[in-house]
Amino acid sequence: MEVSVTTQSRIPGFRDGSPGDRRVSAARNAGVPLAALEVLTSGGLTVEQADGMIENVLGTFGMPIGVATNLTVNGADVLVPMVTEEPSVVAAASNAARIARERGGFHTSSSEPIMQAQLQLLDVADPDGARVRLLEAADELIGLANDQDPRLVSVGGGVRDLAVRTVEARAGRYVVVHLVVDVRDAMGANAVNTMAEALADRVGEIGGGRVLLRILTNKADLRLARARAVFAADSLGGAEVVGDIVHAAALAEADPYRAATHNKGIMNGITAVVLATGNDTRAVEAGAHSHAIGADGRYTALSHFEVDRDGDLVGTLELPMPVGLVGGATKVHPAAQTAVRLLGVSSASELAEVITAVGLAQNFAALRALATEGIQRGHMSLHARNIAVSAGATADEIPEVVRRLVADRAIRTDRAEQVLAELRARGS
Repeated sequence: MEVSVTTQSRIPGFRDGSPGDRRVSAARNAGVPLAALEVLTSGGLTVEQADGMIENVLGTFGMPIGVATNLTVNGADVLVPMVTEEPSVVAAASNAARIARERGGFHTSSSEPIMQAQLQLLDVADPDGARVRLLEAADELIGLANDQDPRLVSVGGGVRDLAVRTVEARAGRYVVVHLVVDVRDAMGANAVNTMAEALADRVGEIGGGRVLLRILTNKADLRLARARAVFAADSLGGAEVVGDIVHAAALAEADPYRAATHNKGIMNGITAVVLATGNDTRAVEAGAHSHAIGADGRYTALSHFEVDRDGDLVGTLELPMPVGLVGGATKVHPAAQTAVRLLGVSSASELAEVITAVGLAQNFAALRALATEGIQRGHMSLHARNIAVSAGATADEIPEVVRRLVADRAIRTDRAEQVLAELRARGS
């Protein structure tokens, strides 16, 4: 990954400013005009724009968008926009990135942006013979598919291979054709689906059957992104904490009950960036969780943590990352366009690698909390703030309500209402 904009992501005091102060700081440190971030103050989408995106529109639905700071990816600083409703996610990613900076930040890589489409062939008398016939016709079918998207081919993308499988199912034996397509800077769903539709009749003729499904697969296991980081033992509290983090991660590798929550922590970071950039959160999540099922059929952790020869903690994460910079909401939603501009990435592969780094940062932060103070303490003050607001506290009242809720270890709306009533009675 090579980020094209010179960004400074280490911004001391960033969290202490107002939203307006943070926009000024983010714009200055990312090298973008302040005016470009103003769209984020109103949700970034008009009702008219929303009406062109989905059906039966009533309005728009706001979500907080924050910025994760401190991230260094392959030697370049990046400010990462994140859309999430969950307290502590942005703060945790920022803090984890700060620790990772001591050992050079995050190192990333990725495979080519390959997506696949499937065509399901039914009622075939000779499935094995059909498979071979279709492979014999691979050049013809690839040419036909590439004819559907000459622009993609012109920028270096297009079909790279054609594979054919036979699949035993309870309703019969199917012949399944896979189109393996380099989609370049697109997420790729529309491109591969169009190609599959165009091939259906010819595949049916050659295979001697009826094509039913022709659609992409979200198991994007040929489009992988990887991230690695070293976290200094001294910054974590020593060898015992490092060892406990490794033990916590090992349980996720061995136990699917723990793995589900472990991977959810990874997706807290990943989904927040995917959503901010206008990409398909469901596609990324489907690909990630399917990738977590190993060769033995067992659901396991997506990330791994171990101790290096210096006693420091090494974290790694590899998973499918089908995201794009062209097409879809990324090009339609003004706030998504602003988020991409703030990131400073220039290709889908760069975006995928940054997102994966954020996922690893989020995962490390959760494991560290679990191995030390417990997850609730880290969430407590931020959750208390939400409770205070829901109880009706004003901006001036929130700090004291939060302090009392945390001190009492009673992060509940009824307690917030009680504290608020006491404060107002005292002030009257």
